[in-house]
Amino acid sequence: MLKIKMLQLSAVGLAAGLLSLHALADTRVNVVGLFSNKAMVSINGAAPRTLSAGQTVDGVKLISADSESATFVVEGKRQTLKMGQATSVAGNTGPANNDPVSLYADKVGHFYGNLTINGASLKYVVDTGATTVALNSGDAKFAKIDYEKGERIEMSTANGVVNAYLVKLNTLKIGTIILNNVEATVNEGGSPPVVLLGMSALNRLDMKRDNSIMTLTKKY
Repeated sequence: MLKIKMLQLSAVGLAAGLLSLHALADTRVNVVGLFSNKAMVSINGAAPRTLSAGQTVDGVKLISADSESATFVVEGKRQTLKMGQATSVAGNTGPANNDPVSLYADKVGHFYGNLTINGASLKYVVDTGATTVALNSGDAKFAKIDYEKGERIEMSTANGVVNAYLVKLNTLKIGTIILNNVEATVNEGGSPPVVLLGMSALNRLDMKRDNSIMTLTKKY
């Protein structure tokens, strides 16, 4: 471990260190309002602010927006989000710091966001009624989950009984929160259409809701 005396830190060196720490962090964007060529967003949990098309704030550039969705460039990556959706885009590689993640409810009260499973980016919805994290077989293949090696079970869905598999997710990341060895079910077919963030993950998080804002913080 390198030891540096405090008196030897110059103002330039300190500023460079702070910039490096900023580059290592993920950039989190939550959409809380949509208008013609404007979007109201919360960046990294800060108070919502309105961006106009072409405007860049804290590494987030709004490309276009209408009443349905907004397109951004976040840390050089293009992202299209609808009302209430969120994304977390990594800057340079670095360790997660488990900062709280804020989600904003959509028009019907659901909390959507983006997560990564084994490094693959997928959309999710918070579902306290789901026993485990649940995803469809297409999303599982995208995340390189060899689900057919898991325990085969049958699941009752709105479309009838489907085959499913019990698996363990090596790494599930929500913003800067990383969970390892998370129980999940993979349903054959296209249901659920987005990942259900169920209790096998939520039990390891503190969930606090303040009206339309939900904050997730890692417990262990």
